[in-house]
Amino acid sequence: MRYLICSIIAVVFVAASCLQAEAAAEKPNFVLIYIDDMGYGDIGPYGSKLNRTPHLDRMAAEGMKLTSFYAAPVCSASRAQLLTGCYAPRVSVPGVFFPAGPKGLNPSERTVAEYLKEFGYATTCIGKWHLGDQPNFLPTNQGFDHYFGIPYSNDMQRNSLEDGRRVTPLLRDDKVAELLEDEGQRRVTREYTEEAVKFIEEADDKPFFLYLPHTAMHVPLFPHEDFAGKSKNGTYGDWVEEVDWSVGQILNALRENDLGENTLVIFTSDNGPWASKGAAGGVAGPLRGSKGCTLEGGVREPTIAWWPGTVAAGSSCDAVCGTTDVLPTFVKLGGSDIGKPVPSVTIDGKDISPILLGKTKESPHEAWFYYQGTTLQAVRSGPWKLAITPQSIGMGMKERPDDLTSKEPRLYNLDEEIGEITNLADKHPEVVARLQKLIDGMVADIGSGQPGPGVRPAGEVENRVTLYPTQPRKPRGRPTTPVSKATDKPLDWSKVKLGDVYSSGSAPAIARKPFSIQCSVVPADGKTGEGVIVAHGGSAIGYVLYLKADSVIFATRNAGIVSRVEMRVARGETMKIAAEMANDGTLSLKVNDAEAVFEKSPGLLKSHPQEDLSIGHDDRNPVDPDSPTKPFKGLLTSLKIVVE
Repeated sequence: MRYLICSIIAVVFVAASCLQAEAAAEKPNFVLIYIDDMGYGDIGPYGSKLNRTPHLDRMAAEGMKLTSFYAAPVCSASRAQLLTGCYAPRVSVPGVFFPAGPKGLNPSERTVAEYLKEFGYATTCIGKWHLGDQPNFLPTNQGFDHYFGIPYSNDMQRNSLEDGRRVTPLLRDDKVAELLEDEGQRRVTREYTEEAVKFIEEADDKPFFLYLPHTAMHVPLFPHEDFAGKSKNGTYGDWVEEVDWSVGQILNALRENDLGENTLVIFTSDNGPWASKGAAGGVAGPLRGSKGCTLEGGVREPTIAWWPGTVAAGSSCDAVCGTTDVLPTFVKLGGSDIGKPVPSVTIDGKDISPILLGKTKESPHEAWFYYQGTTLQAVRSGPWKLAITPQSIGMGMKERPDDLTSKEPRLYNLDEEIGEITNLADKHPEVVARLQKLIDGMVADIGSGQPGPGVRPAGEVENRVTLYPTQPRKPRGRPTTPVSKATDKPLDWSKVKLGDVYSSGSAPAIARKPFSIQCSVVPADGKTGEGVIVAHGGSAIGYVLYLKADSVIFATRNAGIVSRVEMRVARGETMKIAAEMANDGTLSLKVNDAEAVFEKSPGLLKSHPQEDLSIGHDDRNPVDPDSPTKPFKGLLTSLKIVVE
């Protein structure tokens, strides 16, 4: 009898185990390979003749190219979209987070990893996080079982307090495993890959989600020594080819462990190429624009979906989709719809599994919205794209094409002209009207410049800390004239001179107020020169007026988001400058008698800057990381800041 009972129990146990294994097998695995700053034209499947990418070529031959797949213009915003299924401004991540900053992705947001964990998935994140480096914001508090990687961009090094080395932290879960100097970063692509392959090889019957956001291709470029100097495209090409090698390692691991036919792999990038970096940046191929802008080159990404036996080999689809669609697609394929039994939240993304499965080539989106920061700049519906604000051509790019500075609507047919040159607004007013209605609807929800009712708050901490003890940030430049100690005395604009420093309390109160900067300067030696004219604030909030590369630039930082307006000037000119932040957040700049130029910003500065007001230099954390480290050399004949 005892033998019979034991036999029955054994049979039941085996049957249950088989059912569990069968249920697990029905759930596909997910691998998401996310590249940093890779351009649309940087890999073979999308036309590159410079970079050798045999593994990506094979991936595309065995899978599907998505040729209208969109991200956000910059790092943190794009990652927030990817993990939450929402446009970045909806979750209050419109720009870029910096080390030891007070904000990050709100832990109350439900990431794709959190959804999949509820469905029984093992989850891991390997690589660049960049959604806040405070403990509450790290991957292990956002749905991932484990984390290994650099938590932000690889150019955000700090000096170690212990020995002064300029280093970047490599984390294991929520602890610093190693402090990497620049040469140490050459190992990261290989180590990320090894960690990912190990995770795949150790997978048991439990389905898994592997999120692999590479540090590559963000500057500074650090290809492994095995790839350095091996490509036809310099250091950038070396690192592209190492990334291709990494993709090959991942796909081979899936094949060798008989997981390929049950794993969906998506390869894409977080934004367009950083073209202003020249040879250290990528290319957008036929697209106009680059990283940091809402032209196609800034946000349309090279994207490949691979799932042997499920995604049709050698296929391609031009349906509009993007990073917001990853969450609802994975959730659908993993076991549920967004909604019951999953708690309902507002999600902008759509399930694109019918596209991947070959059931349709139609986009589930009526429209795709292009946000730069919190400003809605454009919308696409079908082949039509309508831009309603001035646009830049990319982060750090000095070029300001005349057609992009116009405030008039610009309408493009992307099916007929992917390069966004010919404005068809006058010929198709009915299309302009239809797309403007879509914009109005989104503005009523998320807002533009100012948050709408559909915006949810970012996460925020009061007592922020660095991941490792760091030295205080040193002044970026020293003025040529003696620097005064900060004073609390009221400003007397008639006595202001280069080198002065005033405490924030004595500076004009600008919180939530429009203001203007008026000054006259004469650069030294008859040259335009480079240098900061006036700066107030730092890496959280503030404003700065400076000269750089034959241009006058007025920049603001609001909640960590840098906005700029720029005007080219002739060498040797005496410059009468008027810079203004209007009530709606628009930045304007006028030099001498030239016509003023305008650029939209997220809005009025939300608080009064805490750092000093510096004249002729920026003596602490910079408001604009692109501003010169040098003080201004020349004459300051007048300066006044006027608050309305």
